[in-house]
Amino acid sequence: MDYQTLTIAIADKVATVTLNRPELRNAFNEHAIAELALAFDELGRSDTVRAIVLAANGPSFCAGADLNWMKKMAAYSHEENQEDALRLADMLRTIYLCPKPTVAKVQGDCYAGGMGLVAACDIVVAVDTAGFCLSEVKLGLIPATISPYVIKAMGEQAARRYFLTAERFDALEARRIGFAHEVVAADALDATVAGIARALVNNSPNAVKEAKTLVRDIVGKPVDDALLADTAGRIAAIRASLEGREGVASFLEKRKPTWLQT
Repeated sequence: MDYQTLTIAIADKVATVTLNRPELRNAFNEHAIAELALAFDELGRSDTVRAIVLAANGPSFCAGADLNWMKKMAAYSHEENQEDALRLADMLRTIYLCPKPTVAKVQGDCYAGGMGLVAACDIVVAVDTAGFCLSEVKLGLIPATISPYVIKAMGEQAARRYFLTAERFDALEARRIGFAHEVVAADALDATVAGIARALVNNSPNAVKEAKTLVRDIVGKPVDDALLADTAGRIAAIRASLEGREGVASFLEKRKPTWLQT
């Protein structure tokens, strides 16, 4: 498919989805939302892709919503606003639930809805000059649609502050509160993301998928008999899987597993 707001490149089993509206600071509209949902859905089902990097062209990663799109929304009815918001929510959920591991490569400022895109990814690497801001309340709005992902990423206490104050914070603060995993200089960003992508690709594709699901399913659950039975069932199933058996066999036989030979 020819995308209008994105570019997609695949190399060495890593797909790079790049926001490509630099003249608008990669702000998204209904077309970008639809294309992001489609891209992550298709790449998530692709047998040739084992990891996905979400990147952006230009000095900004994503400024949130496109101003022209916001002008149109101002004239929407409640029902139209509900439908529009659900499309954004569905796109974020598609990224969050993507069966392939995802890495956000934040090369510049990330505001409002852009923070939702980043928070929906599994791993976040940011350049040390990037700024972050949940600016919605300055416009009389709230970061509702992105909140499930942003709160998971930064935690409740940090969300209480930054949702309410709309303060801009830097990349080091993003790492301190857990929103970003790594903060690097601009000249180290490509290599750092490439290294993480390589690590993801080198692991068992099925195990990576199941580990991603494991984190999502276990977080917040009480450590009771049901949880013990669930986790025991998961390890029993993966031990008996083709990749589980191959991984153990290759380790014992001191050879590369089959997923590194394809």
